[in-house]
Amino acid sequence: MVEQVAPEVGRSVIEVLDLLGVDVEYVDDQTCCGQPAFNSGFRSEAHPVAARFIDLFEKTTGPIVVPSGSCAAMVRNYYPQLFRGEPDLKSRAESVSERLYEFNEFVAKFFGTSALKGQTARSNTATYHKCCHLLREIKIDEEPIQMLDNVDGLEVVPLERADVCCGFGGSFSVKMADISTAILDEKLDYIKQSGADTVVAADTGCVFQMQGGLRRRGSSVRVVHIAEFLAESAKNAGAGK
Repeated sequence: MVEQVAPEVGRSVIEVLDLLGVDVEYVDDQTCCGQPAFNSGFRSEAHPVAARFIDLFEKTTGPIVVPSGSCAAMVRNYYPQLFRGEPDLKSRAESVSERLYEFNEFVAKFFGTSALKGQTARSNTATYHKCCHLLREIKIDEEPIQMLDNVDGLEVVPLERADVCCGFGGSFSVKMADISTAILDEKLDYIKQSGADTVVAADTGCVFQMQGGLRRRGSSVRVVHIAEFLAESAKNAGAGK
């Protein structure tokens, strides 16, 4: 999703890592991790896509950073299931997964949540949606909020039931549209209740799901990936020096 419909998220990840002094290598011919097919029950179709992911990224060195808790969860937690009958491929997958980190997880683990400083420009209040896979599978909870707290001029306001799904869930939002919409409507009600002018999330699917719902309501609240928000605020801080 990042490469095809939200390339600015990928660029923002690189910008933030560059600010932290990280040399970034981008694998040009990478594709999907196989999660959409896997989650829909098409494991035989997910297998070659996941195997290609392993082929490409085992040739790299150092940490592998992904701007998505759901992708990180797929590689780290579900590749062992997908390759359980193939000892060699399973072992290779585990070696790759040991080096793989979700974006917030990587920053917090290796640099700390106070490493990035920023300054707000157009956002005065922001609230944070806790994406399901990032929270439950990767166990990243308060770290993104702590990073947002470092942005000067920004008030981070609580979001009621922040840990509840936004209704996206990949193909779930298509296959069970009515349920997805009901879940989203509740999330949007809580966003409105928060009074925030910006919603920050860490997965592109969640960002698009909530932004689409807000636009249909005629709301001016924007939804942005945390990498974009941090990169933008860091630029503002630099411009203010």
